[in-house]
Amino acid sequence: MEEIKERQYPGAPTPPEGEPQKPHHSNAQLRTYSGLVYVAILLLFFALKLFVHKLFFDILILLFAAIGTFEMLRAFGDRMHRSQKIVAMTFALLVVIMYIVADILFTDILGVEFPNGDPLTAIGRNYAPHVTLVVFIAGIAVIFGMLVFAPTKVSLESVGCTLISYMYPSVFLVVMTVCNHLEYYSDVAICFVFIISPFADIFAYAVGKTLGKKYPWKMAPHVSPNKTVVGGIGGLVGGALGGVVVFFVYYGLCKCVHLTGFAEFTLTRPVLEWHDFIFFIGIGVLTSAFAQFGDLVESSFKRKLGIKDMGNILPGHGGILDRIDSSLYASLIVAFIFVIRIMTKGIAA
Repeated sequence: MEEIKERQYPGAPTPPEGEPQKPHHSNAQLRTYSGLVYVAILLLFFALKLFVHKLFFDILILLFAAIGTFEMLRAFGDRMHRSQKIVAMTFALLVVIMYIVADILFTDILGVEFPNGDPLTAIGRNYAPHVTLVVFIAGIAVIFGMLVFAPTKVSLESVGCTLISYMYPSVFLVVMTVCNHLEYYSDVAICFVFIISPFADIFAYAVGKTLGKKYPWKMAPHVSPNKTVVGGIGGLVGGALGGVVVFFVYYGLCKCVHLTGFAEFTLTRPVLEWHDFIFFIGIGVLTSAFAQFGDLVESSFKRKLGIKDMGNILPGHGGILDRIDSSLYASLIVAFIFVIRIMTKGIAA
């Protein structure tokens, strides 16, 4: 941490030369403050999603893509040429933007409707996934093509680094955008992605700290030596409790808000669907498992690159990727579960 220089006023005592000045805040305080700011931003954009339009949460996801990709490119340093960094950043943003724009075009403008019960009753077809896939592969094609157009500046190793920076985190964030654009359950999907991860982290840390010395089996000793199996189990318990929280947030708030237009909505009385209670707990456990694995993946990235944090935009926490690494993998299982539920049940319960 860099030293924070205090302002000097006329007549104020000057510390002895060579003596380091004490920082205003400890690392724990910085983590708390930046964590609160991060949570406040999430709540703001989620409220805008609920009461105004889902596009506002798309904007947040796009910011995650821009900052996260920048952090990956900076972490790789001079392992790739500047032109490769530009290509990776351009297509990382383009693939997220393309899904957002195409999905809104087909559903909100062209009027594609999800089938109600019978799959044959669908009106039109949503080609957003097709368009996004083509743009994604076009990005890979351009990255490979630079071996031809810039053979003296591009190596196979740099191509590999560019591909990683291009796909992580943007591909995962496309899936997170899918969660935001689900015909049904989009609100609860976003809740699972962003609520389960902190619950899993807190319980994993608490249980690991308490029982880690008594049960010292390591979860991934070569990737993250401090993480224990018992801590991972604590994370699953935290995921289950997070599922309970999501249940009450969804049925007590999200299902009460019905958008009828841009910033136009109606409110209804909350009705708790108790038959979904165990289902939500199960999703919380599964999401926690994927979230913990996502954290290990990023730990592996940092270990291979020889860095402590992916960035410094959040003092005490690191970069955006250090905050959303768990959520990236959580979005995979959440999107899969609710897409399957929509396909099998058709409409929200």
